[in-house]
Amino acid sequence: MKNWNKNIYRVLLLFSFIGINAAILFGIGAVWVYMNSGADKASILHLSGETEDNYLPDIEWMDLENPGRPMEPQTLQEIEKDYLRSWYVRAIAFDSNDPYGLEDYYTDSLRQKLATLLELNKANGTRVRLSTISHRPTLEFYSLDGKMVVFTDEDVAWYSEVWQGEKRVQSAALTSSFRVMMLLEDGFWRVRHFEEVFNKREQVILGNDQIHFKVNEVKGLNYYPAKTPWNTFGDDFDGEVIREDFRKIKSMGLNTIRIFVPYEEFGGPRVEEERLQRLERLMDHAEGVQLKVLVTLFDFYGNYDLLDWTRTHRHAETLVKALRDHPALLGWDIKNEPDLDFDDRGKEEVLAWLREMIRQIKKYDPDHPITIGWSSLAAASNLVEEVDYISCHFYGDPDNFVPSYKALLEKIGNKEVVISEFGFSSYSGFWNFFTGSEESQAANYQIMVTALKGQELPFLSWTLYDFNEIPKSVVGRYPWRKAPQRFYGIIDSKGREKTAYGVMVQSIQK
Repeated sequence: MKNWNKNIYRVLLLFSFIGINAAILFGIGAVWVYMNSGADKASILHLSGETEDNYLPDIEWMDLENPGRPMEPQTLQEIEKDYLRSWYVRAIAFDSNDPYGLEDYYTDSLRQKLATLLELNKANGTRVRLSTISHRPTLEFYSLDGKMVVFTDEDVAWYSEVWQGEKRVQSAALTSSFRVMMLLEDGFWRVRHFEEVFNKREQVILGNDQIHFKVNEVKGLNYYPAKTPWNTFGDDFDGEVIREDFRKIKSMGLNTIRIFVPYEEFGGPRVEEERLQRLERLMDHAEGVQLKVLVTLFDFYGNYDLLDWTRTHRHAETLVKALRDHPALLGWDIKNEPDLDFDDRGKEEVLAWLREMIRQIKKYDPDHPITIGWSSLAAASNLVEEVDYISCHFYGDPDNFVPSYKALLEKIGNKEVVISEFGFSSYSGFWNFFTGSEESQAANYQIMVTALKGQELPFLSWTLYDFNEIPKSVVGRYPWRKAPQRFYGIIDSKGREKTAYGVMVQSIQK
């Protein structure tokens, strides 16, 4: 019997050895076939068909007059495409200190200069991260044979970071002008000459304290429909349900709602027209009952990578241009609780993205206020000078609110503050030892609204309805986190007004 078992083990070991070696040989063969099948650097760098979605700086040609040969529209499109790709592959190369991919977009002489810089950076343990934001090229020369073009790319807005190992040692938002020569070689427009002719640091965009947007009059709540929380604009969008909810909110004496626009669900850089139309319909319904809307952008976005910036800029541009003239628009909340990403993504990376997004939104809409929905009063001291007013959340013991608020005031001076989320769960169950109740929720509401009134603070509570289901993407999969989140509403999931509802209404109408 023992010999029989030994033979089985030997056979299993033999087959395992054969299987592992076959897998290794298959893998090597697959790589060899791929490398000899015409695969180019563009496909590896995601440049064939994807660059248009990966790297999307704003570009506008200011002047195309040429005394010799006129510039053909198709040629201009190809020049623009390859020029932006040259920036993209350069950014990847300097981030990785690897010249791979440069040869398609730079001539031999310039590529050698770039390779020398990369070797120097690599030897010093330095890498450079960069992304352009906008380009304004002016055509200077286009050859009669159609194989050479010279232009000046003026007022290029770009952002650069210098890293030493894993430490960022320098960062700057810059405006530069570049003189560029490109040659048509083997079907590519390659950069032959690239010279910076002007450079300055961007000024910090400050919040406009001179504009009074009446945020001090805000009394409202964060809104999701009862049956489609965190999916307001999906396929189950129901305009009539939203209209009735808004009438209910208005009847309570409230004047504002805060809504959330999820970045990926709206199509990322290519905003889906159908979802945008649903958003506009929601705004119309709000206007119909004279509610103002604070639009929170980039919900569930968490990348912040420098090479992803231009994708988010195109997303913001589409939404801001679509809504900036809508009479229901109160303003823009760039992102909900971005400070919760500090640990995973890096505080400075998140703040840099936020600063540039403020700049982008103000460019397209200088008339509406911009804020950031910080997760706590402690986090709200970030970017005080850049936002138009402070927006922060409070979910602690309501007796501790006033001391926490006064501590914030010492850091922010006279900046207007809106408490854009506060609330209390009425959940009573296993995960909180059956200690919650509608009565305790109402008692906490009473303390909080009294404190808000005493400090003359505008507010947006969380939230109108209890929810039957909470997506894992919101609070994770753990039941002790999901269960309480279902019961923050002041109306239960069956439409019954909870005790806290009466507290809210009475405090508003006094």
